[in-house]
Amino acid sequence: MFRERTKSFSIAIIKTLSSLPFSDDISIIRQQIIRSETSVAANYRAVSRARSKKEKFAKMCIVVEEIDEAQLWLEKLLKN
Repeated sequence: MFRERTKSFSIAIIKTLSSLPFSDDISIIRQQIIRSETSVAANYRAVSRARSKKEKFAKMCIVVEEIDEAQLWLEKLLKN
């Protein structure tokens, strides 16, 4: 379920950010948000393929890190 939600959210982010007006500042932030958000979805998929509990935990930590980065860029975008 969460696997599908992260994928859907990534697609929604891409569609939403594509509708923003073009400017150099927003373009850079937009790229960073898309990279980190799609990484959340990709890394969460990797969690389901983990071979051990330790590997699963490590991959989930990457997911959390990417979510935090996406949040940082979204906050930055909202301040512009």
